[in-house]
Amino acid sequence: MSCEHRDPGYGILAPHTPGELAAGRRRRARRRAVRVAALAVLVAAAFAVTLMIGKTFYGPEDVIRVILGQQVPGASFTVGELRLPRASLGILAGFAFGVAGVTFQTMLRNPLASPDIIGITWGASAAAVVGIVVLSLGDTAVSALALAGGLVTALAIYLLAFRRGFSGARLILIGIGVAAMLQSVVAWVLSRASDWDVPAAMQWLAGSLNGAAWERVAPLALASLVLLPVMFGLSRDLGVLRLGDDAAAALGVRVPLARLVLILGAVALLAMATAATGPIAFVAFMAGPIAGRLLGPGASLLLPAGLVGALLVLVADAVGQFAFDTRFPVGVVTGALGAPFLISLLARTARHGGTL
Repeated sequence: MSCEHRDPGYGILAPHTPGELAAGRRRRARRRAVRVAALAVLVAAAFAVTLMIGKTFYGPEDVIRVILGQQVPGASFTVGELRLPRASLGILAGFAFGVAGVTFQTMLRNPLASPDIIGITWGASAAAVVGIVVLSLGDTAVSALALAGGLVTALAIYLLAFRRGFSGARLILIGIGVAAMLQSVVAWVLSRASDWDVPAAMQWLAGSLNGAAWERVAPLALASLVLLPVMFGLSRDLGVLRLGDDAAAALGVRVPLARLVLILGAVALLAMATAATGPIAFVAFMAGPIAGRLLGPGASLLLPAGLVGALLVLVADAVGQFAFDTRFPVGVVTGALGAPFLISLLARTARHGGTL
């Protein structure tokens, strides 16, 4: 048995043997593995550089000694209590944003179907702003309220979009409308806030790693430990859902259950990351398309999108801290990157369609 392809030189059909097809698949798999490994190395390098640089530079030996629990004068506090929690929170939040974003984009078969765009992030943000300005809650309570706001918003969007079946286009349109409503709620609450509440709310809305501590890292790390294996376990079903519900069901996917678990997992990851750092703009939106460009079609993008998200957050945070005279929150830098990326993606989607 053989497959055929058109010879580019003569326009005739030349056979491909099963062995050649298998060899081609192995080559593509090796190429993807190399690229994913390269992404992982870049994330590790960015993490290491983040721990070393600052007002005081500490070499790799001092950083390793601090991580191993040894006492190093100066470095034990600066690296162990300030830089290490910040970098750890950046990696975890970026990875969660990337995985959540590409889950929605793949499942809805549209790169614009990011939680940033369809309102879920704004649900968490609106709840947090109400907690800060109206209820005067502390950090832990604000994070919990943001988590609840993200989950409730996702549920509302899903229920509004579900009408005699599930429609990705309908969900995106409803999500954009909900996002606009929630942005208006945030603007209204801020307009009535007292002078001392506005800076705290605006700092949270910008998306920031400032004030990172192990108390903020631990809940996100625990959620990632529980949710990421579930998401990776459903990566095949997620890839098949890209073909449509009928095709996925024919290939053995339990479509309603798989979609429900994927949505709940992605929303929980997104909400936990948003609760820990605020809504870091466009990371969930950019990670999937960038990973898709790097790996090409046919591969699961969950892991590479998570790595791209982590790399974006770490690099953007370093740029915001050290590239300018004024320090900027990480969300300001990613927002500046994401706006032109959104424009270019809109143009590409209009020309070539809505897939990653």
